[in-house]
Amino acid sequence: MTETVKTVVVTGASSGIGEATARRLAADGHRLFLGARRTDRLETLTKEITAEGGTAAFQRLDVTDAVDFQAFISTARDRYGRVDVVVNNAGVMPLSPLEALKTDEWDRMIDVNVRGVLHGIAAALPSMRAQGGGHFVNIASVGAYEISPTAAVYCATKFAVRAISEGLRQESDGDIRVTLVSPGVTESELADSITDATAREAMRTYRAVALPASDIAEAIAYAVSQPSRVDVNEIVVRPAASVQ
Repeated sequence: MTETVKTVVVTGASSGIGEATARRLAADGHRLFLGARRTDRLETLTKEITAEGGTAAFQRLDVTDAVDFQAFISTARDRYGRVDVVVNNAGVMPLSPLEALKTDEWDRMIDVNVRGVLHGIAAALPSMRAQGGGHFVNIASVGAYEISPTAAVYCATKFAVRAISEGLRQESDGDIRVTLVSPGVTESELADSITDATAREAMRTYRAVALPASDIAEAIAYAVSQPSRVDVNEIVVRPAASVQ
């Protein structure tokens, strides 16, 4: 049990890093409020956390809808009294070469990966300011630091998350902590959204050394657990092994 119990909201909590983070932070004694579109999975996860002695609740969330995100944060605050940490984890990764002109997939990445983070900040920042503190943990990617073929738009969205996170940190006067967590290849359902055959095959090779999502959850738990005087700004987590 953690000494300081926090209310943590997690987006994209129905699978992958979001699910692993919910389990890890619940084990530390934090109160979890979970959001995603697949409520059946959220319900199962919430029941499992509470059966193990944790505290969790859920609500359907579409991060691309600013009003929906506002309602999500309001419900979490009404239920637990405050929101201390927002883990902006929801993301999509339909990779493809630019010449494939999959503009609908480009739009989806921008909507979820960038606007979703901004909507989370807009929904929670005012109440965090009012209560005297809060913490945003924004999930980016190693794609926030490097670009690879078929990933131009995806990397652009993650560069944006990195820029937004650093901008928010600089605008905060010690009351709002901001952590950017950038995973390398990690076990998740992200690759399932890749419709381009070339990108899908490249990702199959790349994922041969994927980390379990629990490894990323450990990094998030570390940042959340630090005392209020400590702001862990960036964590990059990569597999020790590399694809040959």
